[in-house]
Amino acid sequence: MYAEVIVDIAHTAVDRRFTYRIPEDLPVSVGHHVLVPFGQGNHTKEGFVVALKETSDYPEIKDIAKILERYPVLLPEQIALADWMKDSYHCLFVDALRLMIPAQMRGMRIKEKKVRTVALSPDVDPEAIRESLKNAPVQRSVFNLVAKIGAEASIPDINAFCPGSTPAVDALIRKGYLIEQTETVFRRPEKLRLHTPEYTLTHAQSEAANQIRSSMENGSGDVLLLHGVTGSGKTEVYLKAIADCLTLGKQAIVLVPEISLTPQTVGRFTDRFGDRIAVLHSRLSAGERFDEWRRIRLGLADIVIGARSAVFAPLERLGLIIIDEEHESSYQSESQPRYLAGEIAAKRIRTVNGALVLGSATPSLMSYTRALSGKYKLLELPERVAGRPLPTVEIVNMRDELLMGNNSIFSDKLAERLSECLAADQQAMLFINRRGYATFVSCRSCGYVLKCDNCDISMTYHKTESRTRCHYCGAVKPLPKECPNCKKQFIKQFGIGTEQVEEAVHRIFPSVKTLRMDTDTMRDKGSYEKLLSAFHRREAQVLIGTQMIAKGHDFPNVTLVGVVAADTTLNLPDYRAPERTFQLLTQVAGRAGRDNLPGRVVLQTYEPNHPIIRFAKDQDYKSFYHYEIMERKKLLYPPFSLFLRIVFADRDEQTAAHACLDYAKALESELRTVLSEEGKQDLLLLVAAEAPIARISGYTRYQILIKLLRTKRLKEALRTVSDFHDSHRSVCSETQLEINPQEMF
Repeated sequence: MYAEVIVDIAHTAVDRRFTYRIPEDLPVSVGHHVLVPFGQGNHTKEGFVVALKETSDYPEIKDIAKILERYPVLLPEQIALADWMKDSYHCLFVDALRLMIPAQMRGMRIKEKKVRTVALSPDVDPEAIRESLKNAPVQRSVFNLVAKIGAEASIPDINAFCPGSTPAVDALIRKGYLIEQTETVFRRPEKLRLHTPEYTLTHAQSEAANQIRSSMENGSGDVLLLHGVTGSGKTEVYLKAIADCLTLGKQAIVLVPEISLTPQTVGRFTDRFGDRIAVLHSRLSAGERFDEWRRIRLGLADIVIGARSAVFAPLERLGLIIIDEEHESSYQSESQPRYLAGEIAAKRIRTVNGALVLGSATPSLMSYTRALSGKYKLLELPERVAGRPLPTVEIVNMRDELLMGNNSIFSDKLAERLSECLAADQQAMLFINRRGYATFVSCRSCGYVLKCDNCDISMTYHKTESRTRCHYCGAVKPLPKECPNCKKQFIKQFGIGTEQVEEAVHRIFPSVKTLRMDTDTMRDKGSYEKLLSAFHRREAQVLIGTQMIAKGHDFPNVTLVGVVAADTTLNLPDYRAPERTFQLLTQVAGRAGRDNLPGRVVLQTYEPNHPIIRFAKDQDYKSFYHYEIMERKKLLYPPFSLFLRIVFADRDEQTAAHACLDYAKALESELRTVLSEEGKQDLLLLVAAEAPIARISGYTRYQILIKLLRTKRLKEALRTVSDFHDSHRSVCSETQLEINPQEMF
C-alpha cells in the first residue's frame, strides 16, 4: 500500500501530494500524522496522510518513517474540506490542514499529560503494614490515606492531603506495599455553571426548534436564519435544538463571536448537558486546548463551544452547527487562509447533511436577503420572552448639550438616569467603542498628530500606562511634554476612550464600584470569567466597555445602558458603516431590561435625526433593512455586486507600488477579455491606489479594489481573478486576495 502525504512545509514549491510506501508493520490510515524522509538529504519532516492507494507510478519510493499519534488526527471530511478551502481561499493545502489540529501538535510541542498513581498491593494485610510503619509516621499516613480511598490515588492528590509526601510514597512502592501505575489525564479549563432551569418554550420558540429538528431529520443540509429581537430567547432554542440533535445520535458545534461570551454560554450549556461539552478558543492554555481537542477527537464530547476556529472541531457525527450573532465580522479570519466561519460551516453541513442555524437580532443584510429569497429558511422570534417590553430608548443631541455649556462626557440626561439607576441599587452598562483614555494626541499650536513610527496610524493615549500605544502593531511611546514638530508645550489628548469614561464615573459617583472590559483589561488568562462573574454577583454597579459588552450578555439586574458616542462607526469610509452602526446600537441597547425590571437606554449622538439612529432607537430591523437595501441598490453595493480586494505589502514602497500598478493593468486586460463586449458593464470598478492605511508594522500597503456586478458571468470573472492571483502571488513580499473583504482599510 502507498500513502499520499502532504508534507508540513508551507511553500508553493511543495504544495502537492507526495507518494510514500507504507511499511508492512505500520498501521497507516487516512488522516494519520506521520514522519517522512523528505528532500535530497532525507531529513524527516512531518506530514498528513490524505489518501491511500494500491499502486505507484514511481520506481523508487521512500517509506513512511513513523506514526506520530496512535489515531488519525484528521477525519476524511476534514481533508476534503481542506482541499475545498485550498481552491476557495487561494491558500496552500497544508495551511488549511493546519487549521484542523492544535498548533502545538506540530513539532510535537505538546504531549498527553500523565500522572503517577498508586494503589494498595493485592493481598496485603493493612493492619500488619500499619504496625510495621509505626516508626515512619509520614509513610503510615500515606498508607492509611490510600487504604481509605480504596482505589487509585494520584501523587498530586496525596501531596494535597500529606504535603511533601512523595519520598514516603516512593519508599512504600519499594517495600511492595503500594503498586505504581501511570494514568493519562485531561487538562480541563475551568467552567462557570449558570443555573438555567428548563421552561416551556413559547409558541414561536417551539416552532423554530421544530423546524430545526425537521431539517436535521431530513438531512437536507438546510441553512436556517433565526431572527429574534434581543431577549427573545434564542439561546433556549439553541439548547432545545442541541438536545434534539443528541437524541438523533448526532453532535453539535456552537460558535460565538467573542471569547468574552464563551464563559456565559459554556456555563448555561454545561448546566444543561454536563460533561458532554468541550471548549475551543484562543484563551485556553496549550495543554487545555490540546486535551479539549483530544476529547473531541476520541469521541468523549458531543458538543463543542468556541470562537471562529471551533468550526473545524473533529466531530465524527456532526449534525448541527449554530452560529450565534452571525452578523459579526469576527467570524472572518484575519490571516491566511482568510476563511469565513459561516462559509466553512455551510460547507460542512452540506457534506454531513445536517442543519446550520444562523442566529441574530440584527442579521447581516446578505443573510436576510438570502432568507427572503428562499435560499435560507427564515425563523422569527418577534417578541421578548414572558411578554417583557423592549427597553425605552432616549436620544440625546450632544450639540444641544454643548450649547447649554455642558462639555463633559455625559449628557445631563445620562447623568440623571445613571444616578437613578445607582440609587435603586440596580446595575448599568456604559458603551464606548474606543479603548484607552484618548483616541489621539495632537499639538494645539501647529496641528501635529503623534503617529506610530511603523504604521500610518495615530497613537492612542493610555493614562493607566502613562504612554501612547499603536493599536495595530502594539508599539509604545511616552507622552511627549512638548510638540516634536514646533517644540511648543501645547500637547493635548483628544477623543474619548473607556479609561476616560471610567474616570468620569468615579468623578461623579466616587463610591461606585466599576469594572472595565476592553482588550487592555482582558489580557490575562481567566480575566473574562472573573470580570463577568464579579458583575453577575453584583460586586460592581457599572460595567464600562467596548463592543465586548454589546452582545450576548444576560445580566438580570442591568436596567440602564448608556451609549456614550453613537456616531463612532457611522461615518467610517466603508459601505457597511450604517449596517454595523445599527447592529452595534441595537445589540448594546438590548442588554437593558432583560429580566422583570424595565430597561432604559440613553443614546448620545451628534446626528439625532440620522435614519440609522432612529431605526436603532426603535429596534426596528425590518425598516432598517428596507431602507439600507434601497441605498445599496442605488449605489450597486453588495448584495447587488461583489467587492474584491488585492493587497500588496512590502518594506520597500516602490516595490509595492509597481507591483500593484503592473498587476492591475494586466488583470484588467484579462477580465475585459473574459467578460467580452456582452459583459463589459459587469466590471463596475477596478482601481489601484495606496491603501487607506498606507503603512502597518513597517510594511507599505497598496491595493486593487474591484467591484463586479452580480450577473451570470460573475463565476467566470471570479475564476479569472483567482487564476491570475495564483500565478502572480510572488510579485511582492505579501500579496493577499480577499473576496468580500470584511475591512476596507
